[in-house]
Amino acid sequence: MKKKLIKNILGLTLIEILIGLVVSSMMMAAMYTTYSIVNATYGQVVDKAHISRSSRDLIELLIRDVRMAGFKYYLGTNSRDFPEESYLQVVDANTIQDSHAPIIIEEGLDHVSFVPDANALEVSNVKNNPGDLCCDKIHIVYDDFDQNDENQPYKKYKISYYARPTFDPDPEDPENVSKRKNLRYGVYKSKIYWQQRRATPNDPWPPTGRWIGQDDGCEECYHHQLIRDFVEDMEFIAIDRDGKKISPFPEPTNESNKANLYKIRSIDIKLTFRSEKEFFRFEARDGAQRKIFGFSRSKDNYTDRYLRDTVAVTVYTRNIVDEGLF
Repeated sequence: MKKKLIKNILGLTLIEILIGLVVSSMMMAAMYTTYSIVNATYGQVVDKAHISRSSRDLIELLIRDVRMAGFKYYLGTNSRDFPEESYLQVVDANTIQDSHAPIIIEEGLDHVSFVPDANALEVSNVKNNPGDLCCDKIHIVYDDFDQNDENQPYKKYKISYYARPTFDPDPEDPENVSKRKNLRYGVYKSKIYWQQRRATPNDPWPPTGRWIGQDDGCEECYHHQLIRDFVEDMEFIAIDRDGKKISPFPEPTNESNKANLYKIRSIDIKLTFRSEKEFFRFEARDGAQRKIFGFSRSKDNYTDRYLRDTVAVTVYTRNIVDEGLF
């Protein structure tokens, strides 16, 4: 009886085992492929979200400062014997470093300009590549008030946004320029302060003021502060009250369009960011290069695997009035 039962028990043949292994392998391969696709897609979503979040942070900084351009503080009647309005000079200078114009825009990274600190001229760093778009500069001047400062209650600041090349140095030879990797640009911010104490009974006229920076003992000033890395382009366009572009850029060094500095009614801002890591699986094919469009310039020969995202906003300069009223 036992021998008969044993003969009726069926097992698995070698072919059936092999078929099971093949089916299991196919299922595992399908699961791994699905996981890889989902993981790669999730990584791309995270990269896009990071670019979007950091771009919003920089845009908010620019919007706040551009809106403050030209702001002048009026205290009015007070019990502290402070001047009712600002006594600070408004210097109509012919140089960028001395000017008190509410907004000054400089086109291009390789522009020779004033990067504020200790009133020194500085030649901007050359571009990583001659064809790179990056980047314009913007200088913003506005007033403030501090009732706790008896010597100078009225304040004036100049904020500057500009770009500088950034890179990853070689770990073994960090000073070697030829071994630098991952060449890119970063947006930097500087802040200087107009020093000019108020009049006193012994000195009824306030002394002549001057711009001071971090190196001059200004605790609230800073220089070359990195705001955002991996920036591809930063463009500013000045717009007048009729919605037309003010061209060329008004500058205090140009007597023919210097008055247009006070005709700016809004600023178009365009920022283009690049992903920190490679985003696409393959490089762009010939004839299908990825493009970046700007307000007045564009580049169409990107073939690498990095993602680039552009943000554009219009900011109204609500505190800038005609020159005679400023």
